[in-house]
Amino acid sequence: MHHAQRRATAMSDALAREMLPADYPIIGMVDLDTLDELFRAAEAAFDSPSPVTHAVAAKAVTLVPMMRHLAELGAGCEVASPGELRMAQLAGFTPDRIVFDSPAKTRHDIDTALDLGVAMNLDNFTELSRIDEHLAAATPKGRIGVRINPQLGAGKIEEMSTATPTSKFGIPLRDEGSRQAIIDAYAARPWLNQIHVHSGSQGMALSSMAAGVRAVVDLVADIHATIGHQQITHIDIGGGLPVNFDSDAHTPSFADYRAALEAEVPELFDGTYGIITEFGRSLLAKSGTMLTRVESTKVVGGRPIAVCHAGAQVAARTIFMPNAWPLRVSVLDPTGEEREDDVCVQDVAGPCCFSGDIIAHQRALPLIREGDVIAIHDVGAYYFSNSFSYNALPRPAVYGYREKDGAVAWVTLRRQQTIDEVVAEAGGDVDSSW
Repeated sequence: MHHAQRRATAMSDALAREMLPADYPIIGMVDLDTLDELFRAAEAAFDSPSPVTHAVAAKAVTLVPMMRHLAELGAGCEVASPGELRMAQLAGFTPDRIVFDSPAKTRHDIDTALDLGVAMNLDNFTELSRIDEHLAAATPKGRIGVRINPQLGAGKIEEMSTATPTSKFGIPLRDEGSRQAIIDAYAARPWLNQIHVHSGSQGMALSSMAAGVRAVVDLVADIHATIGHQQITHIDIGGGLPVNFDSDAHTPSFADYRAALEAEVPELFDGTYGIITEFGRSLLAKSGTMLTRVESTKVVGGRPIAVCHAGAQVAARTIFMPNAWPLRVSVLDPTGEEREDDVCVQDVAGPCCFSGDIIAHQRALPLIREGDVIAIHDVGAYYFSNSFSYNALPRPAVYGYREKDGAVAWVTLRRQQTIDEVVAEAGGDVDSSW
């Protein structure tokens, strides 16, 4: 069954089971079959003589049960904070399958990562000097590399682009003296055995992503020419494969990206280097849907507006950057049947108390009625893990589902946050008496 059909069946089933809470009618849904299919597609696309680890970006999926499932599939995990590292450990990722990539590592972070033996990509020369301090009397248990910024320029979304000439990430490759400083750093440290580049992001062309990998593979050749032997064993090419948010099609595909890399950097797959990827959005987005009930409708200035419970608290990027991160929405009747009648231009508004909390702007949709259900698509990455506590709204429940014996089987991935938990998180459980 195609994932769109599974999703339609699951939405109707969720409504029939009354899974939308009456007091806060919004839930997240994750199609675990689609997630499995996409992970296997990534594995198939990157099949090669080189050992490949698909280290899923934890920031896109900070739901421990989902992370645990990915570990069981054979994925690795890329983490960028102590919290994500702890989640990865709890989910069952072994140290050799974890990559620690925080761009702001404290000495404590570095010591913890070194003691655990996870792989680590260093963002700057300050972090490198801190590693030197730690390793004065020790040898690292895990791989250590340096993140390189190839300085290729921005994609369509500059705020999300990671390889601009002035990006916050990594050591610049093209600044004066920088290339030689990187080569010297590797030559002086035999334990630097990995290198990292992450030039991909939403809105970035595959050719540009491949060019970033090309630049780093050429740098590796120069490092080895200087040293006189192979020291770097693994190349981490990052993630950032864009996602099509306009339809259910998974484009560009992992096979498309492999083809772009083969054309630009064929030696990447000749078995010389282990390969690490850090896919997040491209693995997860298509698996996720949000359902929310329409609380009320009105007409303002001639425009219909439907008010629901999905806004900035669950879709911050879409709310604050609507042109860069638009989401598809569908209108369902209370039974889950998709409505197609009385199409007109209207807004779908969220529950947050500011005027820009609009999940869909001036969208041609069936005229939305009170009690209808809004389905928000392609939200399996980031939307469930990047909650925003505006107006002290609780985090909604998230459920996973599968097709099983002709029916829909459900599992809880995260329970809904209670109001008591919201209050406690805001300091309500702290004795602040003087």
